[in-house]
Amino acid sequence: MAPDEQPVIEPATREDVETLTDYWVDLAREQRQHDSHVLPDANRETIGETLAAHQVGGGLLVARVDGDVVGFASFSLERGTFALDATRGLLSNLYVRPAYRGRGIGTALLEATEEELAQRGADVVTLEAMAKNDAARRFYRRNGYDTHRVAMERSLDDRSENDTHSKEEQ
Repeated sequence: MAPDEQPVIEPATREDVETLTDYWVDLAREQRQHDSHVLPDANRETIGETLAAHQVGGGLLVARVDGDVVGFASFSLERGTFALDATRGLLSNLYVRPAYRGRGIGTALLEATEEELAQRGADVVTLEAMAKNDAARRFYRRNGYDTHRVAMERSLDDRSENDTHSKEEQ
């Protein structure tokens, strides 16, 4: 792909789902470096079914370069039980193959996803990025995303008796 060549962003086909499942497993492997608990290979079948459902529902976009799929985005409108003052679009996955990063493909996928979600009535887009994935967090900040909610985690394996409470409190 020439530096000024734009990727083709389009809805995924049924034939794309197997390739996208492989890409999701690659994404999940990368996320393990950032302390993700998601097991890549153990979730292959589940994510294949999930991506197929996104494809049927129109929530799966691919980026093609010279006809080859080089990235994807999966998304949906939130279907929760609480009444909200905004309709939230959820970006569940955004992935660009490493050899194609830094060429605007992720931005093109993100913009197309936002457009699709806006057309479906979303007022905002919500996504998650691993706290230790600085590159992803920079990418989303450059594209106008701000921290909205912070998830916190603590391992229960490394607790010691004095870790959170002193003996005097017991």
